[in-house]
Amino acid sequence: MDAAGDDERVNDAVPDREPERSRPTQVSAPPKGFGKAVTLLDVAAHAGVSFKTVSRVVNGEPNVRPETTAKVLVAVDALQYRPNQVARNLRRRRSGFLALLVPHLNQPYFAALASWVSHAAKAYGRTLIIEETSADPEQEAEVLDALASRLVDGVIFSPLVTTRDVLRSRMMAMPIVTVGEHFEPEEGDHVAIDNVGAADAVTEHVLASGRRRIAVIGREPGEGTGGQRWAGVIRAHDRRGLTADPDLAVPVTYYGRAEGAEAMGHLLSRAPEIDAVICFSDLLAVGALRTLREHGVSVPGDVAVSGFDDIEETRFTAPRLTTVSPDIERLATEAVRLLVRRVENPQVPPQHVRVPFTLAIRGSTDAAQP
Repeated sequence: MDAAGDDERVNDAVPDREPERSRPTQVSAPPKGFGKAVTLLDVAAHAGVSFKTVSRVVNGEPNVRPETTAKVLVAVDALQYRPNQVARNLRRRRSGFLALLVPHLNQPYFAALASWVSHAAKAYGRTLIIEETSADPEQEAEVLDALASRLVDGVIFSPLVTTRDVLRSRMMAMPIVTVGEHFEPEEGDHVAIDNVGAADAVTEHVLASGRRRIAVIGREPGEGTGGQRWAGVIRAHDRRGLTADPDLAVPVTYYGRAEGAEAMGHLLSRAPEIDAVICFSDLLAVGALRTLREHGVSVPGDVAVSGFDDIEETRFTAPRLTTVSPDIERLATEAVRLLVRRVENPQVPPQHVRVPFTLAIRGSTDAAQP
């Protein structure tokens, strides 16, 4: 369900920063003997103002006369003063650290997500800690509890098995933003792509090419990734007056290459008439392509194959893989924005943001594509 905040853009909020001020071009040289760490008292003495005045200028507080502000900034430049960010964070009861919890760092999608979240955190002046949970319910809960007891300001969490009740209780202890499709918590901030719409789009592309015996690899029960994407496959069929065949939808225990290869072999043995396979991850599709090649099945001549995530490997398969390409950079940036927003103001209402996707059509579904 889309909430009112879904259409918000990253540009609506920018990282906190000190107010911009014009500074004099001439600065005096630091006095001799200043080899030790410079303090606010040193700046105050150099500028000839009180410690309180320097503190107000450095922290961007209002009601300081422009000429006084200019004197303080000249002293800051002259003494090369650098604020003690650790002490400042401790006074504000914040650490400057954010955490990211993902199920599998060895999966390219989550590795890319971690990289983009790290970049976004730096833009807000935060440092990122990354934890892997292995999609284990006990590990997901234990890591959340451990982070809540440390100096971590908040968590971006990609849950795969954590229940709503467990997550709800942890949200009471610390700011948490969830990413992905496991579920959409009503109580907290959440960022994800429109999985139903994305699966609908890729299914419509396959149906438009005239294929009708469409198999699926990666279906799962419930409202998680596989469940949402299966709903999109059904919707595309329904729109054309067709029926998605649940007997051709194969579940897997893990979205990996080996599981995709095994599922494809299973499909070929019991439904050799299929003419398309929609895989719910690119790694599943890579495995399916290998099995099809080993069985002498032409792609896309006999069977069209598509994936999800648009990982780098999709550009090097033969043929290149058609895939749903989510805007991972936008997802990461939105997640960090929402987390910093909640850290700064825990009482703000939750936002649920849908991140856009595109359909990258390549040779695995369209022989005309390179």
